[in-house]
Amino acid sequence: MNNDRVGESTDVKADLRVGLVWKGDLVFDVGPAGRAPYTIDGDSKAGHSPPEILLDALAGCVTVDVVLILKKQRTPPASVTAEITAERAAVSPRRLLKVHVHFKIAGDGIVYDKAMRAIELSVTKYCTVRDSLDPEMPVTWSLDLSGAARESRALALEGEPG
Repeated sequence: MNNDRVGESTDVKADLRVGLVWKGDLVFDVGPAGRAPYTIDGDSKAGHSPPEILLDALAGCVTVDVVLILKKQRTPPASVTAEITAERAAVSPRRLLKVHVHFKIAGDGIVYDKAMRAIELSVTKYCTVRDSLDPEMPVTWSLDLSGAARESRALALEGEPG
């Protein structure tokens, strides 16, 4: 990238800080001090791969905003799931090319158009993670309000291609 270079940690205001410890092979424990670490695995066996963690962060960031916006609309959701599908480049560094987020939201009084607007605002205006990604990479979204959102990640991904 154009501005990547050798530098010092003092060149950056420390708004966020995490630490990483190599555990062997391609496995690392990572996280902020004082909290339980999570595992990153370059082989996707013992933990999430770095690209999966990037998608985890995007899903979490967008969904936090959607929940907050729906609460401000006085229609707090009873349940929310988000399924992210991403397309990657075929050759290294296999960057993300496209991302789609499919929401399933349930709750009394939630109106489709207002929920879609909440998602749009999150993706295009409020989500720190989305704004930190390549602005040329398309992020699309869809919404299902037809029934209760599924509660587990395993069920949310049921039937999805591996």
